[in-house]
Amino acid sequence: MVKKQIGSRSSTQRDQNTRSPDPRDREVGQRIRAQRLICNMSQEELGDQLGITFQQVQKYEKGTNRVAAGRLIRISEILGVPVGFFLENPAQADLRDGEGASGALSFLKTAGAVRLLRAYATIETAGVRQSLVELAEQIAGREAGRTQPRKSRAN
Repeated sequence: MVKKQIGSRSSTQRDQNTRSPDPRDREVGQRIRAQRLICNMSQEELGDQLGITFQQVQKYEKGTNRVAAGRLIRISEILGVPVGFFLENPAQADLRDGEGASGALSFLKTAGAVRLLRAYATIETAGVRQSLVELAEQIAGREAGRTQPRKSRAN
């Protein structure tokens, strides 16, 4: 049986490529979402500025649809980051924990995480910030079914 050729790819190859989002497209989408949340912008607001629907923004953020180069440049202008921010190779990121930029930004997937980070950044007293971190770690430990021992601090 001869496969029908479409361009330089067979129809089987094309079907395989359209079944699930490419990991790189998902990575770009996650970065768009994280930066949009940091900018306190809704999908609808970003879509309005781009001249597209919020559903299209959702598809970009999930990696379902690829973002064209011109549109990515426009998104970078709206969100106030260089276009390279969306395209950085996570393996080349030089972060202390070795997770790469995608790991560092993965916690910013929810609006609540961004709100918490903003509130934390406005706390001026180091002791209060430390107490908040310890509280959050204790709560997270309980939800995970394990309790983390509390560190004793010298006053």
